[in-house]
Amino acid sequence: MSLDFLGLDTSNYTTSAALYDGERAVNSSMLLPVKQGEAGVRQSDAVFHHTRQLPLVFEGLEFPSSLRAVAASVRPRNVKDSYMPCFLCGQGAAEMIARTHGIPCYHTSHQIGHILAALYSARRLDMTDEPFIAFHVSGGTTDCLYCTPHRDDILEVKEIGTSLDLKAGQLIDRTGLMLGLDFPCGIALEKLAVSYEGKIKAQPVMKGGNCCLSGFENKVQQFLREGHPGEEIAYYTLDAVYRTVLSMTRHALDEYGSLPVIYAGGVMSDRLIQQRLAQSLDNVYFSEPQFSRDNAAGIAVFAYLMSQRRQQARDQ
Repeated sequence: MSLDFLGLDTSNYTTSAALYDGERAVNSSMLLPVKQGEAGVRQSDAVFHHTRQLPLVFEGLEFPSSLRAVAASVRPRNVKDSYMPCFLCGQGAAEMIARTHGIPCYHTSHQIGHILAALYSARRLDMTDEPFIAFHVSGGTTDCLYCTPHRDDILEVKEIGTSLDLKAGQLIDRTGLMLGLDFPCGIALEKLAVSYEGKIKAQPVMKGGNCCLSGFENKVQQFLREGHPGEEIAYYTLDAVYRTVLSMTRHALDEYGSLPVIYAGGVMSDRLIQQRLAQSLDNVYFSEPQFSRDNAAGIAVFAYLMSQRRQQARDQ
């Protein structure tokens, strides 16, 4: 089959493009350059870097002779007033491609893209036909979501719980930067954590289905002042994220019943967190790291699914 459904995602971390054929997705991505010691980029800089990097990302894909549809993430989430200028880069490129090729252009959110990419990687796109629980855990979100099928948006997403302060990805990156690691810090922090052989346990701070993570950053600062080794601090940080996500999951399952759970977002590419959640829970699914971190595969899947819906409507 031809990879003729295109997806574009221009987040505050990564420039991404992907092609999908209904079975297989191919993604091409480039991280946005971040200055040494800084945690991310300003929106104006992100727009500049996406403008430069989109042509380079396209070079990483082998385009078919024709495209059937294109989609772009145009907002962080499908909620009112959800907006970031960086998504205008992918949206503008997608709309120009659609106009010049005479094909449909679909809009969705960065969050929906993450969920669909994770479902694709876990080979569970069938879950879009029934209610399920999804997590989107990244530098900008720590969200537990109730997902149901939606005619126009593929998925309707309702928030069950979120972080009331610091996001999980922010905690990981801030800890990593304090330990002298390069941003984004998740992969390096995980490598440090797996070498820790001691015993330390974080206590999640929950308010119903919501969580608070800023206290863990304060604890990390205390550990550094006291001279705790980097391996212990790294493990403590990831343990805090694991126990918090576990508590949020159990709260969601208590509220909505025994539903399947998919974990998406860059933080959920951490194998240590994945393994411990899989040992603690049943009926949970994870994506491969390349489809958990920022990517456009889920956006390309969205283009395909929307095209299928439109075709079915025409055939009726």
